[in-house]
Amino acid sequence: MSDQPRRPRKPYRRPKKDPVRMLAFEALRAVDERDAYANLVLPPLLRKAREKEGPDRFDGRDAALATELVYGTLRRQGTYDAIIAACVDRPLREVDPPVLDVLSLGVHQLLGTRIPTHAAVSASVELARVVLGDGRAKFVNAVLRKVAQDDLAGWIEKVAPPYDEDPEDHLAVVHSHPRWVVSALWDSLGGGRAGIEELLEADNERPEVTLVARPGRATTGELLREEAAVPGRWSPYAVRLAEGGEPGAIEAVREGRAGVQDEGSQLVALALANAPLEGRDEKWLDGCAGPGGKAALLGALAAERGAVLLAAEKQPHRAGLVARALRGNPGPYQVVTADGTRPPWRSGSFDRVLMDVPCTGLGALRRRPEARWRRRPEDLDGFAPLQRALLHTALDSVRVGGIVGYATCSPHLAETRAVVDDVVKQHPDAELVDARPLLPGVPDLGAGPDVQLWPHRHGTDAMYLALVRRTG
Repeated sequence: MSDQPRRPRKPYRRPKKDPVRMLAFEALRAVDERDAYANLVLPPLLRKAREKEGPDRFDGRDAALATELVYGTLRRQGTYDAIIAACVDRPLREVDPPVLDVLSLGVHQLLGTRIPTHAAVSASVELARVVLGDGRAKFVNAVLRKVAQDDLAGWIEKVAPPYDEDPEDHLAVVHSHPRWVVSALWDSLGGGRAGIEELLEADNERPEVTLVARPGRATTGELLREEAAVPGRWSPYAVRLAEGGEPGAIEAVREGRAGVQDEGSQLVALALANAPLEGRDEKWLDGCAGPGGKAALLGALAAERGAVLLAAEKQPHRAGLVARALRGNPGPYQVVTADGTRPPWRSGSFDRVLMDVPCTGLGALRRRPEARWRRRPEDLDGFAPLQRALLHTALDSVRVGGIVGYATCSPHLAETRAVVDDVVKQHPDAELVDARPLLPGVPDLGAGPDVQLWPHRHGTDAMYLALVRRTG
């Protein structure tokens, strides 16, 4: 038996709980496990943290860091997965999802923020000890130390295939989009490398918060008195909030007189409302009204002209959101729960009809970055029949001489021009109307007659709009 004295064991140290990183981890787990959306999960988690930690402990900087960790990790997930895969000795599918979430949070801190390397690694390992245990924390530590040996540009050079060999896969890794999405956006955009790279980069930027002053209820002047508020670019009802602006703190938003609405959505509603008509202009329809942003703007515009809006939504809970958005509208309106493909109203009942159809949502990847990883090419097959059916319904619902607006928050050609062209060909009594003059001042609208907005060109979601007039 050795008579050497035993080395004393290090006393066990309890891992320290970091409320910011714990919150970010909880949000990522909700997104992964429940298919939740970060923009819906994060606000209640932040409120809960403020109540638990106290306003002095969970201040604005903590909330901003938690938000950046969640959204930054989700936006760059594809790039980070490629880097992590190069640093582990097994396929990523064999890494437990909670471990992968902790690793992704750590990689974002190392490669996507200004957090010092030692702080990013130690904070991530400490988080792993809390939520995963000491054993897997060692694995996290080993992987992150490998990642820390290079910066983001260096890692991309290692893990992304050269552009000349595989342009789409190169862009997919560099800009963190699924390859099929890169291909679809490139087809829709047209042109060379510069345009698609600008678009993919714009998808990874944090979007501004844009408000709408609902006519007859609020004014842009009122909203512009708020701190950090600046005028919108294109819509006369839009006001943008600079970084850090909190819509819920604004009285007009709390009262429903104003709302949060991307300028692209505002422009779609305005173009439909301002399209020239012959004859009466008394009845308007929003046939897919949930969650109610466009319906609230259309309802206010209709009220100014003495027209009535009918807002229809198939899902009862979304119809409730529409009713809430329209509450207090200055003119008459009605909200009904109805399937737009089997409408309860008579043919030819309306003068103006908006069909903002369900779609893949590829035009709003800035706001819902996790959507890019959930969607699959086969999803298009599910949406296509519904989109066509809803446009058929819209054309049947509008009177002769009336106008239909077909809108999607997707630039995918299979959800935009392909749908419109197919349906219009089947309706000899329908003709496309040039929508471009109805978006005054907005540049780069293409050859028409339809309009495609882009994040990198217009600072909006990638909204699509086609206007169709029923001629007989």
